[in-house]
Amino acid sequence: MQIVFLNTFEKPVEGGRVDVAQLSICEDGGLWRVLWLEAGAGADEGGKNEPHRWFEGTSWEELLAAFRYGVAKMMGAGYVPIIEGMLESGRASGGSLPSMLQCYGELNADETLFNELREWRRKTAAAEKRSAYLVASNRMLWMISAYVPHNLDELKQLPGWGKSKQEAYGEAVIGLTAGVERATSFPLDWVADNLDEEHYTAWLYKQKENKYKGIMDRQQQKRRILDLLQQSGGLDELQSELKLPRRELLMRIELLEQEGYDVDGLIQRELDTVPEEEQEQIMEAMASIGDRYLKPVLQHVYGETAAAQSGKPVEMLYERLRLIRIHFRKKTQEKAV
Repeated sequence: MQIVFLNTFEKPVEGGRVDVAQLSICEDGGLWRVLWLEAGAGADEGGKNEPHRWFEGTSWEELLAAFRYGVAKMMGAGYVPIIEGMLESGRASGGSLPSMLQCYGELNADETLFNELREWRRKTAAAEKRSAYLVASNRMLWMISAYVPHNLDELKQLPGWGKSKQEAYGEAVIGLTAGVERATSFPLDWVADNLDEEHYTAWLYKQKENKYKGIMDRQQQKRRILDLLQQSGGLDELQSELKLPRRELLMRIELLEQEGYDVDGLIQRELDTVPEEEQEQIMEAMASIGDRYLKPVLQHVYGETAAAQSGKPVEMLYERLRLIRIHFRKKTQEKAV
């Protein structure tokens, strides 16, 4: 086994001691491993330590995601590398005022007010038939419940609360917060001096950890999608396996096609029951009015009545259009070449 990367980490502990660990990337016959070995941890009777295996496989993309996720997690726990620069942006230090406001908001959120805001978000999202996070993220609700703005001018000082959200939801939010007592005030320039540096650093690393965990999960899902496609799996099987929303799954498949992977078999299997004449009508509509937005194509092919429907019937039509759009874009690109 060949070691292609090695770094040492140190963590100060009580009594003036320092815990030491080594992180390595190894290669053996095309198989990659990421290993974390803590000195003195997990030693057997012979005094030998067994490393923690963060990754084992052939994908360099998955290796990097697992590597960075593990580094962020261990640095958040207090380990400092001898060689820095492994997390793209380096150590989580300094920070910006928006990130400080976000951190303080998460650490000091008022649970009662947060739950009231979350219930408002749920009802609003249901009424608008959109995802709750598009109304407001949890991070935004934490900040609102921590700083408790009493008017629109204070509300718009929160990072991420822009003009469109102010116009759409500002009055409703202030209706929930205006009468709530608060221990702090606006403007929020006091936050930087009142935020515990140790907690803030740990929070910054937690954001990095979550980021790389998401990347790692997507890489693993990508590999599973490709495995199932090779096994002639369909959308139902993919959705059951990956627990992804149908639309998200189709977007992933479209991205795979753009990266050069062959998804024609899946598209053909899924469109097997769709008459060829109908498929041609959809292709012609995309050629004439464009394929960026699917609603005009849906109206053109199936009529205004079908487009105005809600629920499963129209969702199935949109799914059909997304599948055909993948095929249409591939054919268009081939003609251009």
